[in-house]
Amino acid sequence: MELLMKLYKIFSNQQVEENLDSLKLMMGRILANQFKDVQPKSIHEVEFRVFSQWMDDGIIQYLVNNIPIAQESFIEFGVGNYKEANTRFLLLNNNWRGLIMDYSRKYINQVKQEYIYWKYELTAKAAFITSENVNCLVQGAGFNGEIGLLHIDIDGNDYWVWKAINVVNPTIVIMEYNSIFGVDRAITIPYRASFCRTKAHSSNLYFGSSLLALCDLAEAKGYSFIGCNSSGNNAYFIRKDRMGKFKSIRPEEGYICSHFRESRDVKGNLSYSTGKKRLDLIRGMNVYNTRACKLEAL
Repeated sequence: MELLMKLYKIFSNQQVEENLDSLKLMMGRILANQFKDVQPKSIHEVEFRVFSQWMDDGIIQYLVNNIPIAQESFIEFGVGNYKEANTRFLLLNNNWRGLIMDYSRKYINQVKQEYIYWKYELTAKAAFITSENVNCLVQGAGFNGEIGLLHIDIDGNDYWVWKAINVVNPTIVIMEYNSIFGVDRAITIPYRASFCRTKAHSSNLYFGSSLLALCDLAEAKGYSFIGCNSSGNNAYFIRKDRMGKFKSIRPEEGYICSHFRESRDVKGNLSYSTGKKRLDLIRGMNVYNTRACKLEAL
């Protein structure tokens, strides 16, 4: 037991963590350089994972290596403790300036104790993000105008928060979508500032918006849809004036249905529902049709 405690202290040491991150960075850089000049048929072909929860690090690196970025800065909402995040590799590998936010003060305080917080220009804030406060939060953190990348993953009002944002003009936008909602309907959860995914429905599957709703919003904001990650949870958009060699695709072409099993039972335990069973769990819940501008049943 004493030996185990000594080993734990060694491997939980920040210096060890920094060294492990350095090894990950080295492998990530090799992969990023390998994919830099390829001409993929889809963004799935350039995927790899360093710090992202899924395979988004590769997609992001490919985009920033092939799109002119005026301001090398990012904003990411919904980062947890930032161990698994879509912008951590951007921060450490590309030395971008960044703003991250999460509702958990505990998680944000953990980030501020990491070596990355003094080594890089990272601002971390604890906040419950709403349509009403998002612009003030962003501006108050010193971000406005042109930025390189915006990623929203707040498991709820994602559509409404992106719709409200007007103080920054990202080149790349990554939006979490709820693939359970399918690709045929432009729908999102009705806006409620206090929305909490775990309280909204016991299954934990009622949140966010459909891909089609996000693609419509992107078009209205001047962005083109270029595809989703292969895990079926993140959609990628590029501002139309920066498209370059990238081509817009239709939602039905880029839609990916997720296969991860994150449903919960009434006691909050994972229930591992798959396929159509996931939709059945939340069928009948209210959704807002963003094209018809009215509430309807899922």
